[in-house]
Amino acid sequence: MWELVKAGGWLMTPIVVCSILALVIIIERSHTLQFNKIVPSRLREQLITRLRENGDIGRTQLMNVKEKTALGDILATGLLYRQYGLESMTMHMQNRASVQIHQLEKNINMLGTIGAIAPLLGLLGTVLGIISSFLAITDGAMQDPTMLAAGVSQALITTAAGMIVAIPALVAYRYFQRRIIDINAQFETQAGLMIQELYDYQLLENTYVTSVKQPDRYAGAYDQLHNAVQAD
Repeated sequence: MWELVKAGGWLMTPIVVCSILALVIIIERSHTLQFNKIVPSRLREQLITRLRENGDIGRTQLMNVKEKTALGDILATGLLYRQYGLESMTMHMQNRASVQIHQLEKNINMLGTIGAIAPLLGLLGTVLGIISSFLAITDGAMQDPTMLAAGVSQALITTAAGMIVAIPALVAYRYFQRRIIDINAQFETQAGLMIQELYDYQLLENTYVTSVKQPDRYAGAYDQLHNAVQAD
């Protein structure tokens, strides 16, 4: 292996570095992007059951749920802001989902960049190897074929090395992108189901009634808006 790296010339150094980076990212993202760690099963059902049994969940318990998993962060955030109404609850859950998706996409673009750069490095090595071969011909390589073979071997080795690094990197990049899309869909599904269950079990009723009856200070503005609509 070391002999191949040496025969490929100095361009093998960045190709080897790219291969190491790609391998580290693939291992790290494979460990991180696991459904059971990000979207644990029955988490939503457990939260709804606890709400139905106790009427509320303590802030300390919700903070513990937030810190454990990405889905727990989203759902617990919604329950923390449940008292402020459905619109506030939904907006805060969307914000947390955006933060979680951004964290899940960590280093994914780097993997795509490696998949794009590695073939170009191999192509550059090919061009430099061919140039070396032609220069060797002009220097009398027809009498010494080893001088010509050095340039050709450099061209072939760098091209193969670039492809070997790029193909797994691009496959993993596409796979992780698809995984993140699926995870995002699960975030939306679980959040929507929790809101629906809060309605079904009337766990938002008190909050809704309070938010409607409380703001007497808005009554005048509402009457003005109503009168303006009637006038039109």
